[in-house]
Amino acid sequence: MESYYLFSSGKLERKDNVIRLTRQDGKFKDLKIELTRDIYLFGEVSLNTKCLNYLAQKKIPLHVFNYYGNYSGSFYPRECNVSGELLINQVRTNLDKNKRLRLAQKFVLGASRNILRNLKYYQRRKRNVSEQIKAITALMKDIDRTSTVDVLMGIEGEIHRNYYSAWENIFEQKTDFISRVRRPPDNMVNTLISFLNMMMYSSCLSEIYVSQLNPTISYLHSVSERRFSLCLDLSEIFKPLVVDRLIFSLVNKKIVSKDSFEQGSNGCYMKKATILKVTKAYDEYLRKTIMHRTLRRKVSYRHLIRLECYKLIKDLMGEQEYMPFKIWW
Repeated sequence: MESYYLFSSGKLERKDNVIRLTRQDGKFKDLKIELTRDIYLFGEVSLNTKCLNYLAQKKIPLHVFNYYGNYSGSFYPRECNVSGELLINQVRTNLDKNKRLRLAQKFVLGASRNILRNLKYYQRRKRNVSEQIKAITALMKDIDRTSTVDVLMGIEGEIHRNYYSAWENIFEQKTDFISRVRRPPDNMVNTLISFLNMMMYSSCLSEIYVSQLNPTISYLHSVSERRFSLCLDLSEIFKPLVVDRLIFSLVNKKIVSKDSFEQGSNGCYMKKATILKVTKAYDEYLRKTIMHRTLRRKVSYRHLIRLECYKLIKDLMGEQEYMPFKIWW
């Protein structure tokens, strides 16, 4: 199965049994619909209900990004792989203060362990990140002691603050990155974080779709009418593996630089060619494989997200306690 990233402006429509992107110059690209996992739209593309109905029929999510590479939203086909029992258990766990807190702690613990893994990797390469490792290790001891999700989120925020303060010692070129700035991002690193975090959010949504989980019911992040908050929970665990490591690689290998970005009244944003370059690198990163210690076969980074969904389902169904993914290589 493949993810398609479409950057050309034009029209997306159904042609017999294919989805065709017809560009403004008349040239077209047919998508192998039977092999399509999800579609990402970055260009100014028009589409009709006939196209959306076909995507829904084929169970293919569609993720839309605007001119600046900001996530606009997703077309999420009607769920067909549903379980009433699982849905009830998802809701019950969210409403039970202790059960919700337990899962929320797992998400923060998993993310923190993977953050430490990244920092220790660079510590072995003589980067000055020892202070941040010490601070994060101390904060992690308080995760299991939290009594509310709000307190837990405060600890998570402190862990990320310390983590981001180490990045200037990881980068091999000057980036002006000091702390996390979101709306709008103020420099190239914050822009990369915002963009790739949304890409990870979209990837998690696509993987949740093929499971029986409801993406609107979460445990660490609050449930909201305007977002699939379970994607935020899961993405916390995988951002250190995919998003952060990819950013370190893009910057240190000088695949992107300050010249790859533009500064405007709406903050710092990527040039069109940069969006294409970063998206390609993201897709290649998700295709990377590792030998899974339990399955004893190679799995892609993307498939690790789906496996995480299945692990969460087993916990919600009372079959096996959820243990968050931890980078072991």
